[in-house]
Amino acid sequence: MNRCNTLLRYPLLAVTLMSLSTAWGQTNALVNTSKSKFARLESSDLNAVKWTTGFWADRFAVCRDSMVPHLWDTYTDPNVSHAFRNFEIAAGLKSGDFKGPSFHDGDFYKTLESVASMYALTKDKKLDEQMDKAIAVIAKAQAPDGYVYTKAIIQQKKTGETRMSDGAAFRDKLSFEAYNFGHLMTAACVHYRATGKASLLNIAKKATDFLIGFYNIASPEQARNAICPSHYMGITEMYRTTHDPKYLALAKKLIDIRGMSEGTDDNSDRVPFRQMTKVIGHAVRANYLFAGAADVFAETGDSTLLTTLDRLWDDVVNRKMYVTGGCGALYDGVSPEGTSYKPDTVQKIHQAYGKAYQLPNHSAHNETCANIGNLLWNYRMLQITGQAKYADVMELELYNAILSGVNLDGTKFFYTNPLSASNDYPYQMRWMGGRQPYIRLSNCCPPNTVRTMAEVSSYAYSISAKGLWLNLFGGSQLNTALKDGSSLRLTQTTNYPWDGAINLQLEQAPAKPFSLFVRIPGWCQGATIKVNGIAITASINSGEYAEINRGWKAGDKVEINLPMPVKLIESNPLVEENRNQVAVKRGPIVYCLESVDNSKTKLTNIALSTKATFKPTLVRIDNSEMMALEGDANLLNEGNWSNQLYREVSDKAPVATHVRLIPYYAWANRGHSEMEVWIPLIR
Repeated sequence: MNRCNTLLRYPLLAVTLMSLSTAWGQTNALVNTSKSKFARLESSDLNAVKWTTGFWADRFAVCRDSMVPHLWDTYTDPNVSHAFRNFEIAAGLKSGDFKGPSFHDGDFYKTLESVASMYALTKDKKLDEQMDKAIAVIAKAQAPDGYVYTKAIIQQKKTGETRMSDGAAFRDKLSFEAYNFGHLMTAACVHYRATGKASLLNIAKKATDFLIGFYNIASPEQARNAICPSHYMGITEMYRTTHDPKYLALAKKLIDIRGMSEGTDDNSDRVPFRQMTKVIGHAVRANYLFAGAADVFAETGDSTLLTTLDRLWDDVVNRKMYVTGGCGALYDGVSPEGTSYKPDTVQKIHQAYGKAYQLPNHSAHNETCANIGNLLWNYRMLQITGQAKYADVMELELYNAILSGVNLDGTKFFYTNPLSASNDYPYQMRWMGGRQPYIRLSNCCPPNTVRTMAEVSSYAYSISAKGLWLNLFGGSQLNTALKDGSSLRLTQTTNYPWDGAINLQLEQAPAKPFSLFVRIPGWCQGATIKVNGIAITASINSGEYAEINRGWKAGDKVEINLPMPVKLIESNPLVEENRNQVAVKRGPIVYCLESVDNSKTKLTNIALSTKATFKPTLVRIDNSEMMALEGDANLLNEGNWSNQLYREVSDKAPVATHVRLIPYYAWANRGHSEMEVWIPLIR
């Protein structure tokens, strides 16, 4: 009997065995690639990294004390959200009808994952008890055949309809059944690794087994009714947890059947996955697909998957991603490919990637879930390859396009993340109105954001056969083991991202030499590294990991210095909206103008020169400390445009003024405001 089967049969034994995880590798990691033959790196365990001081420690504290409690209260209060009440009704514990979007189950599974990840780091018994009670209800709601989708179960109980004989399962091509299943699987794996309990994992096993049976008899049309494929990641993680090959076979099959029946650009399945040459359509669905395909590659080594992923990554990062890391330029529209196989049928898309270089600012969609999907995809690419460019995108997302999705107090959320907000914009955008405690039309982003904030520590370090990899910087303590089982403890001290000085001290080191790989961000030039006060001789290049191979001992110190001057960033001239404009960036942080700080003029009247200089200034917004930028700028004499479309250029000279820029993630925390990331440039 293998270890996994033993733990599933004897869950009480799991708690004891989990404490011995170093003997088994990083088996309690967020994404468990410890046995993945085609992944170069593996994660540290869920509880291996504890934030201590600084940026991520502050964000984690807000997540622990505000985000997670707020999220749990939201999803268990039927007067606010019906997600958990739907499970109670499906379980026969309450009466009533299904309410909410079809992905409501998935929202609650993400909430469970947030709580499980927080429990892994805090061991708060209250969180464990909350999960136990909720999981018991989900188990009671699940059908004997493993099917668990509250919308359908509640309806079927009322009508007497059966799933398989009547073809009710996955009948609706716009249903989120498989998406919900996927988040159940992921939450179950995290819960199992955090607690040692198999209660949710057993539910997920039954659900995944149901999928296997369904796909064995499903028509091609039914098989493709799986929008937003979180289940690719979930099924692969189930394989990693149980080591049952039927789960990996299912994940492979699901990718292989994409595009085998007529699909859509919006769902990224108009053509088979391996034939995709560009990214088109719904940005969340696309990024989840790519993350799932990366997971399957890590297990199978199918080179056709990695070739496709490389091609699509290049398309996103070099043609379609915002400077903040935002993904999905378009609200609603027509596919850039124009038509489906029927020439007279125009394909609609929504919340989607656009054409290459099509990056509007006011109407940028950039759903927070899409930005999180990009993090998930790039993290898996990092695990596969060990290439720093993927960690660079992860960092960009976390500090900008993801963190902007939640306010500084952790209780209000954005669905979209535009790069410009103006009272003069002539269109009413669907998601306008500032951050909200509950986005009633679609609250999928808040639980996704909260689980991500609870799990940032899992992205900080990686482990390989050669040693330890430092991916993200933040004051923390690491307690882990290398691949050979030898213990390693170190402390990281830094005020990153406001300061580029990072100090590591080894508290416990293996007897054998190993390599420390330090990521040098692509934005950084002139980085230096010293070990015990002596500069290393290894090469240090921007956008790469610097490898320090040596014998280590307790007390050894590593000093990393990443210069972070303020930089003006310009777009490829093919990005029409950004011509003759610049964005301001310092280190990994993208900055913006906000009307609260620059109230004496319209933000669109402010321009910067190529010689503009800024002074980093410590400020506090809504009880959160951060680095603002103070500097000189120019006021353009634009006057009032009224209803004019064109007019003669003014010959009046710009007037000098003083401006403040704040981190993009922090805008809209002081009431209604206007905001600009891209600023006109005077050369």
